[in-house]
Amino acid sequence: MADPRWQTRAFAELNAPLLSVLGSQAKLFEALRVHSVGDLLRHLPRHYLSGTELTDLASLEEGEHVAVMARVASTQVIDGAPGRSRGRGAQSRLEVTLTDGVGRLRATFFGGAHVTRWWERELSRGERGIFVGKIGAFRDALKMTHPAFVMLDASGKVVGNSDEKARIAELSRSGLVGLYPATAKLKTWTIAESIRLTLHMLDGVEDPWPDWVRQRAGVCGLTQAFSYVHRPDSRSEIERGNDRLRFDEAFATQLTMAYRRAENARSSAGPRPRRPDGILNAFDATLPFELTRGQQETSQEIFADLARHQPMQRLLQGEVGSGKTLVALRAMLAVVDAGGQAVLLAPTEVLAQQHHQTITGLLGPLGTGRTLGAPDEATDVVCLTGSMSAAAKKSALLKIASGEAGIIVGTHALLADHVQFVDLGLVVIDEQHRFGVEQRAVLTDRASARPHVLVLTATPIPRSVAMTIFGDLSISTLTELPGGRAEVSTTVVDALQRPAWVERAWQRVREEVAQGRQVFVVAPQIGTGDGIRPSLGVVALADQLQAGQLAGLRLGVLHGQLSSDLKERTMSAFAAGEVDVLVATTIVEVGVDVPNATMMVIWDADRFGISQLHQLRGRIGRGSLPGVCLLVSSAEPDAPSWERLAAVASTRDGFVLAELDLAQRREGDVLGATQSGGRSSLRLLRVLEHADIIDSARTIADEAVRRDPECTTPGFADALAQTNLLTGGDWIDRS
Repeated sequence: MADPRWQTRAFAELNAPLLSVLGSQAKLFEALRVHSVGDLLRHLPRHYLSGTELTDLASLEEGEHVAVMARVASTQVIDGAPGRSRGRGAQSRLEVTLTDGVGRLRATFFGGAHVTRWWERELSRGERGIFVGKIGAFRDALKMTHPAFVMLDASGKVVGNSDEKARIAELSRSGLVGLYPATAKLKTWTIAESIRLTLHMLDGVEDPWPDWVRQRAGVCGLTQAFSYVHRPDSRSEIERGNDRLRFDEAFATQLTMAYRRAENARSSAGPRPRRPDGILNAFDATLPFELTRGQQETSQEIFADLARHQPMQRLLQGEVGSGKTLVALRAMLAVVDAGGQAVLLAPTEVLAQQHHQTITGLLGPLGTGRTLGAPDEATDVVCLTGSMSAAAKKSALLKIASGEAGIIVGTHALLADHVQFVDLGLVVIDEQHRFGVEQRAVLTDRASARPHVLVLTATPIPRSVAMTIFGDLSISTLTELPGGRAEVSTTVVDALQRPAWVERAWQRVREEVAQGRQVFVVAPQIGTGDGIRPSLGVVALADQLQAGQLAGLRLGVLHGQLSSDLKERTMSAFAAGEVDVLVATTIVEVGVDVPNATMMVIWDADRFGISQLHQLRGRIGRGSLPGVCLLVSSAEPDAPSWERLAAVASTRDGFVLAELDLAQRREGDVLGATQSGGRSSLRLLRVLEHADIIDSARTIADEAVRRDPECTTPGFADALAQTNLLTGGDWIDRS
């Protein structure tokens, strides 16, 4: 039975669950983030082998499951391998050195003496071999342990015979054979067989794009593209297939953005021109400082948008501490002056409560509503979150429904159907990457006229990403910090090589507290992890510090599994100076504003990304006192994470760090889905490498909307549905 969600057979087949094709074997693919037929067909080979081509050993990476074509440079049997006998007689170890003619790779086999001697003879019989297994590391050198292998003679024929050898040998047959990213339970040849099976499902499927789109893009047909990347006869076919699949990802995203822009242009919002005698002017008169030039210019852009009939769709990005909240508050006050209500939607309850406290603190009497003695211009500011008591929630809902509350701050609880607004004029969304488009639409669709939308992000976004993800939004940028902000120095602490530096770090924490200041200690997780290098979690780290290095100091613990009430009390106590050291997860990453906090220790800093480290560091140096940030890591000396940490320590320019962060990410991460293990609409497209494809796709998408403004083309409609399906679910972070 056809899936009613899709108008084209191509999208229906590609979105079929893998379970319906492969049965129980589909579960093995989940570790590769492969859930549908389309996911599988877009799971492309990492390398291609020809029958005579040796693998470039320098291209291998630790942790990869690979098939390596190489020559055997040497073998050595070492008798009496320790720890392997388990009562089964003397054990031996066979050390094999493989080469591609330039580099070398070690392969190790363990077994009884007679077995290792037999393996040694087998390895000497062929001209070259194919070795299949996982790349590990030992003493800074890559190695394979117990790889499956088959030896080939000078003509490419298999030496010896078995079912497994025959399957491995298939890798050397035909023109080019792909080696797929694999797992311990899912070998590359099993993936290849599964793909061959699913390719037949697309026989006779019509291309979802009209001819003119393919011609303008200069790409081949869809089924041809899949054939080119999975069963190529030449490397030029591989590139042609990749070009089509990358274009599809770019075009689907850009098409979605183009239709949103067109829909917004047709929509009507109630104009909210600035009033010269309202709460906004009264608020500006109370500010004890001057706005930065960037804040003034950005505010003028926003006020101009608010005065138009077309709904504002603007992204405000700015450095940590650049004053985005103040700009957003002035926009909300302009809407209140015009008789409307403004909502600030935050991704977590802690951040919502912090915003509420910040806004009411900034407004002072202007935020006290109709209370006795309040100024005539005053409005009420309410907070609505899911964990509030029934009485508090009822009071907030009544103030929202009556219009008494001009400014409403909240979390996803504001998306509930029972929240009724009198005249919703502006929706401000903090940290856009945590809210999907569908959730943004829940609020905007509820108003009688479409409200204006302002999105805030403290994560600097390179232009290429902004165009890819936020193509439906105009962009404003705050780059300068308000006057009076202190410098923050950042130092990398190597806990393995210099353990004394770690002890000195805790001494520095005590010194900071002794001067009346406060400190953040951030760990990557709540509980202590396991594995090769266990990570000390927040709870255990806090216990260890309280009993040892920081004994006698007032420590607080904050993480996402605490009750909302306890989280609020802990954060309030820290803000009030009643807690000296706050040991927390990344729940403090955004929005937390404690000017007296001058130091941050980030534990296991190598487990964080560049942008996240930059965000965390932004929690200190928010007052006039200089700050210090220590990035503590126990990573191995040759770990790539040291480059990330050094980059963060070298600059506070978030836009420079954002470009580096993007360059280091793997495919798909730019939409945020992979951070929570979900699916992403970008598997192959890399926005830095493929900016030309994105530019071309945007131009063609704009033409598609002009040709088909109602989106009646079945492939276009399916592309929009697909994009919203994949990006709509990853909308809130409750860490």
